[in-house]
Amino acid sequence: MEFRLLGTVCVDTLTGPLPLGPAKRRSLLAALLLHANTPVSMARLTDCLWDEEPPLHARTVIQGHVSRLRALLVGADAQAYGVELATLGDAYVLRVPETLLDSQRFEELLMLAREQRDPADTVLMLKEGLSLWQGPALTGAFASAPLQAAAHALEESRLSTVEQLARAYGELGEHHRAAAVLRAEAVAHPLRESLAAALMTALHRSGRQSEALDCFHRTRRLLADELGIDPGRELADAYARILRGEGGPGGPVASGRTAAAGPPLPCAPSADTRPGAAPGGPQPSAGTATTQAVLPGVAGTVQAVPPAHVSPSPYTAGGVPADLLPRAPRGFHGRGAELTALSRAAAGEAPVCLVTGPAGVGKTALALHWARRSPAAFPDGRLFADLRGFGETAEPTPLEVLREFLLALGVAPRRVPESAAGAAALFRSLTDRLSLLVVLDNARDSAQVRPLLPGGADCVTLVTSRHRLDGLIASDAAVPVPVDILEPTDGTALLAGVLGEERVLAEPVAARRLAELCGGLPLALRVTAARLAGRPQWTLAAMAGELADERSRLSYLDVEDTGVSAALRLTVQQLPPDAVHHLGRLGHHPGSHFDPYTAAALAGSDPVTAGAALERLAAAHLVTEAGPGRWILHDLVRLYARGLDPAAAPDALVGVLDHYIATALAAADTAEPGGEPCFVLPDGFHAPAATRDFTDRAEAMNWLATEREDLTLAAAAARSAGLDDRAWRIILLQWPHVVWRVRDGWTPMLELALAAAVAREDPYAESRVRNLLGWVLTEEGRTGEAVATLEPSPGLARQAGDRLGEATALINLAIVQAEQGGLDVATEGCERALELAREEPDAHTEMLALQHLARMQLTAGRPQDALDSARTAFDLGPEHEEAARRVLLLSVSGEARLALGAEQEGIRLLDQAAAEAERAGYDEGAVRALEALLRVTASPDHVRRHTEATRRLTADTP
Repeated sequence: MEFRLLGTVCVDTLTGPLPLGPAKRRSLLAALLLHANTPVSMARLTDCLWDEEPPLHARTVIQGHVSRLRALLVGADAQAYGVELATLGDAYVLRVPETLLDSQRFEELLMLAREQRDPADTVLMLKEGLSLWQGPALTGAFASAPLQAAAHALEESRLSTVEQLARAYGELGEHHRAAAVLRAEAVAHPLRESLAAALMTALHRSGRQSEALDCFHRTRRLLADELGIDPGRELADAYARILRGEGGPGGPVASGRTAAAGPPLPCAPSADTRPGAAPGGPQPSAGTATTQAVLPGVAGTVQAVPPAHVSPSPYTAGGVPADLLPRAPRGFHGRGAELTALSRAAAGEAPVCLVTGPAGVGKTALALHWARRSPAAFPDGRLFADLRGFGETAEPTPLEVLREFLLALGVAPRRVPESAAGAAALFRSLTDRLSLLVVLDNARDSAQVRPLLPGGADCVTLVTSRHRLDGLIASDAAVPVPVDILEPTDGTALLAGVLGEERVLAEPVAARRLAELCGGLPLALRVTAARLAGRPQWTLAAMAGELADERSRLSYLDVEDTGVSAALRLTVQQLPPDAVHHLGRLGHHPGSHFDPYTAAALAGSDPVTAGAALERLAAAHLVTEAGPGRWILHDLVRLYARGLDPAAAPDALVGVLDHYIATALAAADTAEPGGEPCFVLPDGFHAPAATRDFTDRAEAMNWLATEREDLTLAAAAARSAGLDDRAWRIILLQWPHVVWRVRDGWTPMLELALAAAVAREDPYAESRVRNLLGWVLTEEGRTGEAVATLEPSPGLARQAGDRLGEATALINLAIVQAEQGGLDVATEGCERALELAREEPDAHTEMLALQHLARMQLTAGRPQDALDSARTAFDLGPEHEEAARRVLLLSVSGEARLALGAEQEGIRLLDQAAAEAERAGYDEGAVRALEALLRVTASPDHVRRHTEATRRLTADTP
């Protein structure tokens, strides 16, 4: 267990960070950790959680957050680490060993660094301390004055440490490193003169005087423009020293770092120097130039062969440039962007072009098509080797490949070295001044490629692989050219190339459907075309009908020993067992996207393990990263993966459904921290190993919005599998997003939830779903359907003993009754709901009842009563996270003030409501507040804002 303040405020455990929830709870934790092992008073905590006047129930809120934090720590076995959150009178103390707190470890490392005599040891200590920082201090906490001051103090300590690290590098003579660590901070803090002075000195001592002077003048201008002051003494002194040339380039140099130019590599080794040759063999005659060099991996020296032993140019007998390329691919279509990218990548110096993509996507066809396009570009020849990194047969050894290359370049068979290292050295030497293309197809990893790279600056190496080969990018500056699936137009063109244009043009719709069912994968398209070519009596529509069945699609995409399944099998067999296990479980994912948490839930692992597996699968192009932390499976890969572990489907589905329930609960708790949990967990709930933690409301709402489609697909899968108890829960937990975007077409999803609740014969679930569905129908203007949906809800809630659910049902029914003109009965319903909420008691439901009661009182011509109800709701204290409720209460208060004749105060409140709604992205609330404003003022600003908010709302509505 580790507590972090140097970055996002969090508690790390073996299974991931604890789900701390809203910003206020993080602020509480931060305040306690900043005074670890010391009592922190309630007054101090209140100052840390609220900037302005705290609400009347601040103590209750703090007690609630303490209770939840204590429960989280207990659940993470905090006692085993010596951690305890205790109550001491009117204060709380978080007892935690200092070794578990990153800010304490940081200070300890700084103290140790000051005690070191060797600057190299100082560097190690300071670098370790700075590595503890994962972002700005106290990220995710509420920006109250005390916490901002603490964050500033921590940041000041970090900057001071960076400057100390630079000084230590300077003592070692490593001024370029000092400049590197200082530059990033100087850019981020351009007015900090000590940073600028240190950077100038480091640049000057690195021999970069012009950059040092430029840094001074840039800082001087900034100080004058921003603060109206001249550079201070430290900065001015550094400038003067540079002008005088003091402490110029140089500094301590470590011993043993001198370098000398090495001898050139030989053209070919002498027969007498091969392994096993007897010593004392023939020596070169007088006048014959020889070169001696140690070849990697070969003991002793090898002697160069006189030029007469090698052909004067890399030509085979007959004077034709070496050409080992296979025949040009037939039926090649599209790939204009990739061909252009290859040409650009090949224009560099000694380029290594890396063509990567999934099995069957056409990497080899692309490479060969490009290689065949311009033979004149490689006057000295084109070499090709299939490295068989993903084949059933054994891979060729590097020596076997190099021997073939050397023979093609004119080396006599007896002159080819017998060691891979010797052959590689000779190949590099021979190609040093050539313009040559080397195509290395189906590489398994970077190590397989490196010995085969030519030595000349004018040589181009083209590597294809199903893996990303990040190592080759790092070591040899390889330029990746990723190859994706074909667009439908190119896919149909490929079909036409095999079947003939007439047959494809006769069924254009079916041809496009075939391209879609093959997932744009050229291999799948070619197999499909081959099957159709052998069956001229078949229509394309008939073939599309067969492929539409997911259960048999892969079998139809195989012919003899070629096909999608075979290609994928060869890729998968290269993976470690853990990656294969995760891939098999991903095949049972009901949604379209997944992250490490989802993958872990499907596989029964943890997010760290799942994340590593996803990286492995992505490197093999079996999954694709669609965005940061979001992955997708190609349809055909999904079908193949599903067949890897078909018996795991039920467990995988339950695991991912319960993951969604746990994550949606955390999101709802963060987005609406005062809201009541909608339900108990389902029977047999499988708690995930770790649940995503949301730092604030925006992050939680973004997750609900991003995952909406997959949550709907998951609920539908649960319904199909008879897991109705999961289906309605997954849907109902999206209520914060439903409220935020009420007109976004939620009805079909909620009707699915209602069907699930009815199937379970669960009055609690049915009442809760009817409440939300009825309210959405009301907002959509479908009042008749809303009434029919809501009328059974209060009775169902009473039957279930759900008093708060009954209160919510009465409120929602009252809203639609008021819409239909039954204002009196609606008001009575809201008043009854208010009584139920106070009997529980539940402040969130009480505020909800007061909010709608105020609206009804205003409609009934009772503005003073409406204002009183709104004030009572405000006294209960909507938090900053509850933006929608604040906006609606401010709006009704503003309208009530207008009705009472206090026009200026009413306009102020409505303008405040609109501004808060706009800041929070609550367009529905902004439109309502601005509409009320436009009834009393024609301000151009209000008209513009109303138009913009309406446009946003309309754009977001399906």
